[in-house]
Amino acid sequence: MDLNCDDCKDKNSGRSALMFLLFAVVFAFLCSCGHMLLDYLTDVESTVSASSGGMPVIVIDPGHGGEDGGTSSPDGILEKDLNLYISELLCDLFASAGCNVIPTRTEDILLYDRNADYKGKKKVMDLASRLNTANDSACDLFLSIHMNSFPQKKYSGLQVYYSPNCPESQKIANNIQDSVRTYLQPDNNRETKAAGKNIFLLDRLQRPAILVECGFLSNPEECSMLSQEEYRRKLSLVIFFAASENICGIFKS
Repeated sequence: MDLNCDDCKDKNSGRSALMFLLFAVVFAFLCSCGHMLLDYLTDVESTVSASSGGMPVIVIDPGHGGEDGGTSSPDGILEKDLNLYISELLCDLFASAGCNVIPTRTEDILLYDRNADYKGKKKVMDLASRLNTANDSACDLFLSIHMNSFPQKKYSGLQVYYSPNCPESQKIANNIQDSVRTYLQPDNNRETKAAGKNIFLLDRLQRPAILVECGFLSNPEECSMLSQEEYRRKLSLVIFFAASENICGIFKS
């Protein structure tokens, strides 16, 4: 999608108004920690055009899955499950804002071809599938959700990594990191980081792409928070709101 496309100007004003309304409601929610926004968005969804033409394409990527549980807490909470929970909330939020949302997975599986020779290649094939989803969709944002872990339990806090291949990636990452610090984690002093070659997807994608390490399952307090539905909703709202501030540039002339 051409972010400076002139022929989209006329239909952008209505969408901009809708996005402004959504952002205002999200902001009010985050400040008051009152009623959950998802119920409101369900009502708003009926006012959004069923067509996603001209609207942002968002790929939501719940990390790991199936045989690959990712990291885990000492009491057995698996990263793959939390990744999927938060990703589903994000999919609902972006879809209710009128975006064309594409999840890389919607169930507890690794994304490899069961009919192919996958022995010893499951993880490689899984990552290739996620990369193909992002490239084939020509997405405006690739958002990968993960959890962190460290041998020392004292470490905590969300941290965002960004693809060095697209300048917009760092802007979105910084906005999410700053918003989390403002609304959820005032003591979080972590900084965004450019992804290296060890982060396969961000290293290879040429589109806006970020990876959010939502917290440390090795930290008992943070793991307990991430296990709570209310906290996951708040976290999803912050990520959505912060990312949408950048994605909203698509609507501008």
